[in-house]
Amino acid sequence: MDATQTVFGEGPAGAWLMLVGEQPGDREDREGAPFVGPAGRLLDKALDEAGIHRDEVYVTNAVKHFRFETSGNRRLHKTPAAGHVRACRPWLDGELAAVRPAVVGTLGATAAKALLGSSFRITAERGRPRDWEGHRLVATAHPSAVLRMPSDRRGEAFDALVADLAVMAGEHPGRRKR
Repeated sequence: MDATQTVFGEGPAGAWLMLVGEQPGDREDREGAPFVGPAGRLLDKALDEAGIHRDEVYVTNAVKHFRFETSGNRRLHKTPAAGHVRACRPWLDGELAAVRPAVVGTLGATAAKALLGSSFRITAERGRPRDWEGHRLVATAHPSAVLRMPSDRRGEAFDALVADLAVMAGEHPGRRKR
């Protein structure tokens, strides 16, 4: 396996919203920044449609390294194991303590399970706000899942992501509206 770098989160200290994804992708690993690849561009579009400025959001991942397998010259995403999530949890906890967001949004099942436990089911509970360790938490699909959808279902999946982000925005009453 090729070496990967540690990719920490980015965003303003004191951001009202922290979005937690699964792990950096190939592009994120190469650039050393979270959500800068295709899923990041889709997330930016969804945030905009939900009325959220990207510059008011802290973005990070539950796992800080890109786990992959090679296929020719390509590095293909491989879901992180529970041990990877556990090993990176202190970093995520440190980010949560430093940023102190009012709202946490988890992007995808791995991120949701990293915070809520292995029994969490995103298909049953996405878009539903809950109290979690002094924050409001809303789980949604990862933007990469939207990108993997068949083209005839991608619009519906994108709209659902936007709706969940709008729920997150509604969970912070002191937030300035666009």
